[in-house]
Amino acid sequence: MTQTRLILVGTIATLLAVSPGVAHAEDGPSVPPGTEASASAPVELDANDPDLKLPDGATLAEPKVLDIKQVVEDQSGDERREDTNSDVKFALQAEVLFGKDSARLGGAAKSRIAAIADEIKTQNATKIRVFGFTDDLGSSAHGDVLSRKRANAVHGVLVQELSDANVTYEVRGYGEQYPIADNSTEAGRKKNRRVEISFPRTDD
Repeated sequence: MTQTRLILVGTIATLLAVSPGVAHAEDGPSVPPGTEASASAPVELDANDPDLKLPDGATLAEPKVLDIKQVVEDQSGDERREDTNSDVKFALQAEVLFGKDSARLGGAAKSRIAAIADEIKTQNATKIRVFGFTDDLGSSAHGDVLSRKRANAVHGVLVQELSDANVTYEVRGYGEQYPIADNSTEAGRKKNRRVEISFPRTDD
């Protein structure tokens, strides 16, 4: 039996017949579906086609600005910044801030947190979230406690740095919940052991 596969390229539909068990060599590197080159001219559209018009009584949805995310990570991977239309988020790896299985801030940690506090001042942010996370090694209960202690430690520095600002905080420890990388590798677990500081954007 012959299998038929439908490939859409822009507005062009091409039917390819593929016989089972027969391999076909690719002439070049594979590309995402829908981005293949086409030698055919695009189909001309009739602007007066009734199928292209809104039904009677229908209206278009309000225009919406899509939320665009920009991610910047330093070369070592120790610090990551995410900017969207509505929020700014910093993620600091636990090894940069704390000793192993500790919630005591290291010497260089306070200067990194102070730099984030400067950004908070620049943004005139008044609501700050400080969330701690761990990898999935050890018990879940231990991770919950450790992540909360680490979030509290970072929160303490922010309070000192922003003492003259009218700021409210939300501080939580999520333990091994919400991983951002694969916990089956050490590189992934390192990314998951982190403290995130985030706040709404107030600039244009």
